[in-house]
Amino acid sequence: MNANQIISMVMRMVMRRLMRGGVNAGMDAVGKRMNRSKGGTEPRAQAPSPESKETQKRMKQTMRMTRKIGRM
Repeated sequence: MNANQIISMVMRMVMRRLMRGGVNAGMDAVGKRMNRSKGGTEPRAQAPSPESKETQKRMKQTMRMTRKIGRM
């Protein structure tokens, strides 16, 4: 493995972690906003899991976009 491949591998790992964290934080913020706008004082019965299918789908889409940008 040459240095370029190692750097690319590390960058992919870091970007994946950052994107997953960012998408999860955004989903949590939207969930909190939705709970507040309902006007109820009770929290919802079940909180969404941090690794839901929607989150994974968005993460994959974002990773594909970043790869395309990196190729240019």
